[in-house]
Amino acid sequence: MLDTSAILPSGTENAIPVHPLFEAELEAFLAGRRPAARTLAEREAFKAKAGQVLVLTGPAGQVERVLMGLGTRAVVDPGLFRGLAGKLPAGDYRLARLPRGLDAAEASLAFAMGLYRFDRYRQRAPEAGPRLVAPKGVDIEAVTAISHACALAKDMVNTPANDMGPLQIETIAREIAEKHGATLSVITGDALLGQNYPAVHAVGRAAVPHRAPRLIEMVWGDPAHPVLALVGKGVVFDSGGLDIKPSAGMRLMKKDMGGAAHALALARLVMDAKLPVRLVVLTPVVENAISGDAMRPGDVLQTRAGLTIEVGNTDAEGRLILADALARASEHKPVLTLDLATLTGAARVALGPFVIPFWTPDDTLAGQIAAASSATFDPLWRMPLTDAYREAIDSEIADVQNDSAAWAQAGATTAALFLQKFAPTEGAWAHFDLYAWNPKSRPGYPAGGEAQAIRALFAMLKTRFRA
Repeated sequence: MLDTSAILPSGTENAIPVHPLFEAELEAFLAGRRPAARTLAEREAFKAKAGQVLVLTGPAGQVERVLMGLGTRAVVDPGLFRGLAGKLPAGDYRLARLPRGLDAAEASLAFAMGLYRFDRYRQRAPEAGPRLVAPKGVDIEAVTAISHACALAKDMVNTPANDMGPLQIETIAREIAEKHGATLSVITGDALLGQNYPAVHAVGRAAVPHRAPRLIEMVWGDPAHPVLALVGKGVVFDSGGLDIKPSAGMRLMKKDMGGAAHALALARLVMDAKLPVRLVVLTPVVENAISGDAMRPGDVLQTRAGLTIEVGNTDAEGRLILADALARASEHKPVLTLDLATLTGAARVALGPFVIPFWTPDDTLAGQIAAASSATFDPLWRMPLTDAYREAIDSEIADVQNDSAAWAQAGATTAALFLQKFAPTEGAWAHFDLYAWNPKSRPGYPAGGEAQAIRALFAMLKTRFRA
């Protein structure tokens, strides 16, 4: 959950000043203060290094001002303000100045995001947190919309599978659709076969009836506007299927619906901003469970696109449900399709948990995504769709197989090549392999669900689809 009043309007009185300082500025600043300030800085080894925070108190023990280290870089990472929020006691704060190279709106957004806590299952009441007076010119409504969208994605990822099943994701999608006047259709259970979503059905059919698989489709906006398609993988829990995961591999699989969570959060931002698009959101939602009706290694599945898939590994199920959803997206003739999925461990081996890889054959789109990533400090990195690996997903008995040959090794790229076979051929397409998780706590970044790529993609969409 996120404090909805984390960012206050400018002009709020009696706010505690925060002094952002580069390392080279610290000496001059301390020279103009009481000797106690220098003594405290020396005792706490405060050098104004990036991320350091020093709280100065007055004679009565009250917080008088805060020093915040910016380090030496010419361009200030607004993420430092996310860490700042996690280090301050409760109270109202203001920036004593805006240092060079700092985007005030990005700093305000980072501060708001740094206050996120997931406390749904805790008995104790949440404690009051710090609040930031927005610098002049900051659009508080826009900042709040983005921070709340990111909080939605994190809340969904953090919620355990017993409380975040297919029906719960459908309910969240329905609430978003109703708020924004979008239409929502849901195809559930065996009806998926009649409506030609056989791969979604095959992956999810082993779950108990009240957690039946479903294809959720939301449509919003003027039909005359260009179509933007968002596709999100919604595996509410991934046991691995008959190719069962070890217990350690299952521990975080409540987060395997992170793609759907991110797609819904990004969709909400698009609708809040009233971007001039015809928005289509597709979330195939399943539980990859084990029962007598579970799909088997060696099965050959039909797909909406007409291609057949040999199941080499039931634990590579996300790309199966995305295949049907991407085929459905192509029927809307989108000018841009973005799919988001917690898809492969290989992506983490390549770039770790904090940098999100993406694949697209469109150089223009790749440049737009990279520029937005840089502007928002939301780290994304383009990976190659290498032709030499395409034969690694060839099957001897079907059109394609869902696990790649071991010689290829590049598991995240072969997964992207698999999805490309089903992605719309008209318009641009990009695939994002999310982690959606912080593996360790640090100030402003609690361990658990994390929103990744949303801020960069929203910035890119605002530029690409100007009103």
